[in-house]
Amino acid sequence: MTTLAAAAALLGGCAVTRVDPPPPVAAPAQFKEDGLWKKAQPGTAEAVPEQWWTLFNDPALDDLQRRLVIGNENLKAAVAQVASARAALEASRSALFPTLSAGFSGTRSASPDGNVSNGTINRGPSNSVQASLNASWEADLWGRLRLASEGAGATLQASADDLAAARLSAQATLAQTYFSLRTAEAQEALYDRSVKAYQRFLDLTQARYQGGVAARSDVLQAQTQLRSAEAQLLETRSTRGQLEHAVAVLLGLPPSALDLARSAALPTAPEVPVLLPSQLLERRPDIAAAQRRVASAYAQIGVADAAYFPSLTLSASGGYRSSTLSHLLTAPNLFWSLGPSLAQAIFDGGQRKLASAQARSSAEVATSTYRQTVLTALQEVEDNLILTDNLRTQSRLQQEALEAAQRNLELVTDQYRAGTVSFLEVTTAQNSAFTAEASLLSLKNRQLAAVNLLLKNIAGRWAPA
Repeated sequence: MTTLAAAAALLGGCAVTRVDPPPPVAAPAQFKEDGLWKKAQPGTAEAVPEQWWTLFNDPALDDLQRRLVIGNENLKAAVAQVASARAALEASRSALFPTLSAGFSGTRSASPDGNVSNGTINRGPSNSVQASLNASWEADLWGRLRLASEGAGATLQASADDLAAARLSAQATLAQTYFSLRTAEAQEALYDRSVKAYQRFLDLTQARYQGGVAARSDVLQAQTQLRSAEAQLLETRSTRGQLEHAVAVLLGLPPSALDLARSAALPTAPEVPVLLPSQLLERRPDIAAAQRRVASAYAQIGVADAAYFPSLTLSASGGYRSSTLSHLLTAPNLFWSLGPSLAQAIFDGGQRKLASAQARSSAEVATSTYRQTVLTALQEVEDNLILTDNLRTQSRLQQEALEAAQRNLELVTDQYRAGTVSFLEVTTAQNSAFTAEASLLSLKNRQLAAVNLLLKNIAGRWAPA
């Protein structure tokens, strides 16, 4: 018996059904849209840095991000998923150890033929009291239990990476919603200034009309500009309110529970470094989660293939059985058993074959999903690298266009007061200045969004940890 147990332990140390997963996807040597990539080593996922959004240097955003990780309901669900995966891992590990159970029972019975006790037939009711202890252990000969535990461990790691990815995504979503809200406030201030400026021009035009200098069409044109700006102002206020409601929901609050103080200026987008090493992409938690799911799926192939081999169970039981409780724990009432059990399925209608095929198909799905995740990540980084670079240049050019439009508006306004130009030229200059400033605000918002997404795509850091 000892020899059999030792052999079982020796065989259980090797998982003969193990199938190794394919190697991880290698990162490209360089980005198409930016400078050098350093060659990266897969599987080096690290925690997303704390407070990566502080690069935008906005205290209000810092406070909202702090509240996000406490109240966001999606993050709470992800935390629960991690706890569930941890429990599954502990359950799979416990299967590697023997099970031990204790029992106590008492019965009173009678039958027409009587009960046989100590060779004597008793016609009356009889009692039976039993206390027992049972132990069993399945020898992991083919690595089924060990592979199941490894798969559960990979699933737990993937769940933890999912939590990190969900937190990073929620933080990036909150940042982008916050930037859009601040942009809406800046646009609201722009429309408010425009309404006041158009009102002044309407008053001036009406005075000139009453003095016989301006035409009635000039007054109507000024009124049209004013009413259009007032309508756009109301639309911008609605947009700002909706964005504030979105921020509240991200924080796990009802929309009525949040009242953000207004800000006079947009946050400043941080400068993107010229070079980004490829290790940054590997530290994305969604890529790490996909890679670990591949490992878990390939472990399940070994679990399924182990069903083709016999299972060996070592069991032992012992206890006491007596007709009276007072004499239960005595030597004559002792019983015990000890021995191995070897079982092998002979016919199962193809269930094992189908289970093995299903496990292999699931592994192929996990592998393709992982590779697609890497490709998508590469695309996202490429897209935002070229976007941040172009938007930086566009913002500079648009700032110059705005300054020129504002100077032109000042000149045309003075000429209109002097009566040397028509109101049509004033209207054109006003629209040009307004459009230039609105475009600049939109570009700044897009620039903030692009940098925010780039930080999300490289797991919140510019340089390797």
